[in-house]
Amino acid sequence: METAAREFQFTCSEKRVIDTLGEMDILKSLGHPEEIINLFKYKIGGCRSVMPKLDYDSMTETLRTCYSYLNQTSRSFSAVIQALDGELRHAVCIFYLVLRALDTLEDDMTIPLEKKVPLLHDFHSFLYQPEWSFTESREKDRQVLEDFPTISVEFRNLGQEYRDVISDICHRMGAGMAEFLEKKVASMKEWDKYCHYVAGLVGIGLSRLFSASQLEDAEVGRDTELANSMGLFLQKTNIIRDYLEDQQQGRAFWPQEAWSQFASRLEDFAQPQNLSSALSCLNLLVTDALRHVPDVIAYLSRLRNQSVFNFCAIPQVMAIATLSACYNNPQVFQGVVKIRKGQAVTLMMQATNMGAVQSIIAQYSQEILQKVSITDPSREQTLCVLNLIGEKSVSRAALTPRAHHISPVCVSAAMILAALSWQYLNATAGPAGGADMQGH
Repeated sequence: METAAREFQFTCSEKRVIDTLGEMDILKSLGHPEEIINLFKYKIGGCRSVMPKLDYDSMTETLRTCYSYLNQTSRSFSAVIQALDGELRHAVCIFYLVLRALDTLEDDMTIPLEKKVPLLHDFHSFLYQPEWSFTESREKDRQVLEDFPTISVEFRNLGQEYRDVISDICHRMGAGMAEFLEKKVASMKEWDKYCHYVAGLVGIGLSRLFSASQLEDAEVGRDTELANSMGLFLQKTNIIRDYLEDQQQGRAFWPQEAWSQFASRLEDFAQPQNLSSALSCLNLLVTDALRHVPDVIAYLSRLRNQSVFNFCAIPQVMAIATLSACYNNPQVFQGVVKIRKGQAVTLMMQATNMGAVQSIIAQYSQEILQKVSITDPSREQTLCVLNLIGEKSVSRAALTPRAHHISPVCVSAAMILAALSWQYLNATAGPAGGADMQGH
């Protein structure tokens, strides 16, 4: 499983979302007119309000290479990293690549445990060894290990306040990864511990970097409990959503304490005859993930820098939208659950202030509430946590309804208009827009 980097890589905030938009994405959003409007806004340059273009010409050759690796290895977060202000941008970029290298090492099943465990424990020390690299990996992102000297030299070029944070988090994460190499996630408490190692520590490290940059108050970096919850919320959402993918690749991250209440084996949930039990377990885990949302709201409320706020808020609203899509959804056990690209773009463009974030959280909490079955075993716990979230977010009465009725005639007209308009935009915009998003 992608572990440490997975907290960074929340799928729905993909930098490539624009590069792959097309007529089908417009059609999927026909029932949501605001999404269609935002898709067009984003296509013609609205993305720059959230993710401005980065100046690569002023960088050293090794730093440009690091950003190239960032674009190659991050399916999702490279653009919002590059939108961070000042020197924090480079620190977070290097932090990401160091954790990506550590994660690639941990993921590589071809490395024997007797060799992998010491490497994980010692990995933080390689940051100060200019010539260290690892050429025995077979993972797709192995270039960050093979060319680790390029990353480590830029690490050593960072200020001491950033190096101390990155080295410390790398040390603690490597030890945590080694602990869980031969250990399954059994209890709910161990699920929290595993998610802390691979994602909570990322949240803690990022928060300390924010404070070290002086773009945020020192309290942001000191409050490790809230920072940990930021990471756990994203990680648990990924684990819940990726049940089938993980099962197909022989991985298991749903805690035994949860799934054993409903099945004798975790893989049984993929069988159609076990759907009812599968949904009960799914809803229990979604409820557990939702308990972190009040901490997420408290954390985001402290942020003052706009680029840091966008960086933190966008993945969180994507996460609650994904949890809403997953809740009580059989598709989790049959395929891939994704939110619409129009939905993702709308969230990216809206989640730029605390009021909007609270409204989004309240909206998706309401959507989950409407899906809670009277017979669901976790019903009371779910209602309790949703009520708590409601107390922390804005009144639902102030929210814009997401459901719209559109007549068949309007649908047909919209389909034709959308297709023609999209073809026109693609023809006039050319490839330059896509190149900008790739950061070249």
